[in-house]
Amino acid sequence: MREDTRRPQLAVGVFVFDAAGRVLLVQRGRPPAQGQWSVPGGKVEWGESVAAACRREVREETGIDVELGPLVTWIERMDDAHHYVILDFVAVPRGDHAQPIAGDDAADARWLHETQLDDVPLTAGLRQVLRQARALCQPV
Repeated sequence: MREDTRRPQLAVGVFVFDAAGRVLLVQRGRPPAQGQWSVPGGKVEWGESVAAACRREVREETGIDVELGPLVTWIERMDDAHHYVILDFVAVPRGDHAQPIAGDDAADARWLHETQLDDVPLTAGLRQVLRQARALCQPV
């Protein structure tokens, strides 16, 4: 009998809030959820700390450097091909005038006010975690 060598993959998501209370979102450029908007994030690489993965993913997808804050929650996503355990954190940008530039696998990147969230298709469950993240949003 052959043991199944597949394992869950660890990933991160980062809720970055600026001084105006806007959240940094990226439009996914690839499946899953291509075309939908979510927070920057992705897989933690072998030998990389979770904090370093958060900073790297935000920088790769938006060009913005962040100061990482507290853990918001964790989410588990499973389908026939994937099993992810996602750790979601709060962060603030380093620098006063950080303008996002879409990079890596992001099709677009923007700062959005809460009132603008109805204008873009969001990934499943994002609003609920966004509320939790906003409640934790204190200067870090």
